[in-house]
Amino acid sequence: MARSVSTRRKALNTIIAWTIGLMIVFPILWTILTSFKTEAQAINDPPLFFFFDWTLENYSVVQERSDYMRFLWNSIIIAGGSTLLGILIAVPAAWSMAFVPSKRTKDILLWMLSTKMLPAVGVLYPIYLLFISLGLLDTRVGLVLVLMLINLPIIVWMLYTYFKEIPTEILEAARMDGATLKEEILYVLTPMAIPGIASTILLNIILAWNEAFWTLNLTAAQAAPLTAFIASYSSPEGLFYAKLSAASTMAIAPILILGWFSQKQLVRGLTFGAVK
Repeated sequence: MARSVSTRRKALNTIIAWTIGLMIVFPILWTILTSFKTEAQAINDPPLFFFFDWTLENYSVVQERSDYMRFLWNSIIIAGGSTLLGILIAVPAAWSMAFVPSKRTKDILLWMLSTKMLPAVGVLYPIYLLFISLGLLDTRVGLVLVLMLINLPIIVWMLYTYFKEIPTEILEAARMDGATLKEEILYVLTPMAIPGIASTILLNIILAWNEAFWTLNLTAAQAAPLTAFIASYSSPEGLFYAKLSAASTMAIAPILILGWFSQKQLVRGLTFGAVK
């Protein structure tokens, strides 16, 4: 039997949940509000919340100074390309680890995860020299490759955990019906794992979209994504908080829209399709 919860406990849980939610959302909300202020209002003491002279001047200045669409297109190609390439490599790898494990499978998984503990600056110099030698510096292809390799352990781990939940009897039945390995992965395993693949894709798009260290160090102008677009508003003359907030808002808007759409439509639709 389910335990009864008192009204006071429900109210307390609701207050705690809303408090935590507001603490998480507040930095984003504050950035958006600051983007509509003048520079003087942005540094006003005490801070101005809603009662200030709203203006769109910062957005017009940012658009005039920077080619926003070029940075946005670079981010879409880099985040989408690295995620797609990572999925193509990780699905067969996760399948082999989940359904054809060896005695070294767990060691390999732990080794892959341990690579995420390595400070990025520790491998920056050799990768930078390698990119110069291969002509990949300040190119989208170079960033797609490096971000794919960085996030590949996470992709493999997530897909591995989802694949482990799928009964092996279903795959064995497909083999008995004459399915090849390719058909087994494409037509049996993938449709059943669509919700997990969708959540993995969404998480890795966000990780690649927000990656700043590699994008700032391996690009200059041609392949610079939105992280470089935001960083360009930090100058030796000081921080222009209103314009920096406007640039940040323009950078996070696409990923916020993607997250909302995925939560409301994509994941639900894929889950329903998988269950159906």
